[in-house]
Amino acid sequence: MFRYATPAVWPEALGGELPTISYRDADGLRLYKHPYKDVEFPSVTTVLSNYEKEGLIEWQKRVGEETANRIKRKAADRGSAYHKILEEYILGEDYSKNNHSAETVVMFKDTKLLLDKYIDNIHCTEQTMYSDFLEVAGTGDLIAEWSGILSIIDFKTSLRTKKKEWVKSYFMQESAYAVMYEEMTGLPVSQLVTLMYCYDELSPYGIPPKIQIFVEKRDNHIQDFIAEKNRWFQNLGTTK
Repeated sequence: MFRYATPAVWPEALGGELPTISYRDADGLRLYKHPYKDVEFPSVTTVLSNYEKEGLIEWQKRVGEETANRIKRKAADRGSAYHKILEEYILGEDYSKNNHSAETVVMFKDTKLLLDKYIDNIHCTEQTMYSDFLEVAGTGDLIAEWSGILSIIDFKTSLRTKKKEWVKSYFMQESAYAVMYEEMTGLPVSQLVTLMYCYDELSPYGIPPKIQIFVEKRDNHIQDFIAEKNRWFQNLGTTK
């Protein structure tokens, strides 16, 4: 089983826990309520929602709206189930007691081998966070040590394996989470890990599932996130 680093490593002022941050969805935006101020911050994923959106639009045109919507719904359901079973395992819960599909269990077992090998000293999972500096908020999948280095660890699913340059938004998202966690706890997070389960169900060749791992540095991506965040606020008619 994993070791858990928190709350011992958090500042005493936190009282052994990070604040709970509520959110609401309005007009296609996800807005988090600041735990100490009368203000709301957009989510990281909201800020990045328009990043390289042209490719998605072209894909939807190519496959047709009905097929695109079906694939997106199934992908969303698969991703939610994948996150849920991983969270249960990381928290030491018995996932077998829950009604997970056979597909989800297979995905979990494939991923478990990597979690057991690389992850330790868990800080938090599915943690809501915010940053006054960035003026955004969000929910991180996992903050823990990966190969001995404190990391933002993000779990993704995909129908295709992807090149690094195709997933820059993932690294920007994770870099924002790293800044949030450091701002809230004083603990710097320099490493970003994206673990992506790829299952090409559309392939006629029966390509087996593959797990891609991208390991990046926060400082290589945070300025890109800030630039994209500023563009988002400007498009909203607000100068930041």
